Amino acid sequence: MRNLLSRRLTTLAALLLLMFAGGQLHAQNMQEPVPEGSTPVNTDDPYESWNRKVFSFNDAIDRWFLRPVAQAYRTVTPTIVDRGITNFFNNLTEIRNFSNSLLQLKGESAVVAAGRFTYNTVFGLGGIFDVATAFDLPERPEDFGQTLGYWGVGSGPYLVMPLLGPATPRYFTGMATDGFLLPSAWDEVSSPEWYYLRALQVVDKRADLIPAESFISGDRYTFVRNAFLQRREFLINDGKITQDPFADDDDFMLDDF
Repeated sequence: MRNLLSRRLTTLAALLLLMFAGGQLHAQNMQEPVPEGSTPVNTDDPYESWNRKVFSFNDAIDRWFLRPVAQAYRTVTPTIVDRGITNFFNNLTEIRNFSNSLLQLKGESAVVAAGRFTYNTVFGLGGIFDVATAFDLPERPEDFGQTLGYWGVGSGPYLVMPLLGPATPRYFTGMATDGFLLPSAWDEVSSPEWYYLRALQVVDKRADLIPAESFISGDRYTFVRNAFLQRREFLINDGKITQDPFADDDDFMLDDF
């Protein structure tokens, strides 16, 4: 029990690092607008002064520590190996996708998640190869933050947290629930291998995001904020696209797309 609790706490810490790296670079997803009639994206930023200071702190940690490690990993790791590592970790999230699909009463998505995990684990050598996509079973990401949104829980104000990066109260609650309460394939990994794999996951994720840095333009803080909020609404609304609420935002730069 004590070992499981320790690993759960480390899960949370690893997720914080992953969310920090991922949130800083979600700008590449900005071409995915949110659907008409959905809950409006709250771009009001009541804590902007605090958020900008924490954003600078996070950015400094990434610039001086996480990014150099990820760049070195990217340099020495062959592309096919890097892709296999990414596929392996993505495959583990299918259990999360399955659980949250059930909680959102999305039977088809639950079947897809179960099918992807089975195909990739059995025929993809533990998830190293994404054979499920070749079988016309593309990933349908679902997390508990999306589950809360499905049942009408508002996102709350935009926040930037130390190490966590871009977040909202709904997003943070969802992350904590996924990490602590819902079933996870990580519970079956023994120590100390569990810690090594978590560290590898963080570095691999950050390395995969390095090419996306070229998408960031204009004021970095504003760009990342808008990208994060839009991406979350896009996921919650299952990708139903009608219009882009940020198209007329003078602070947001779409020239690169």
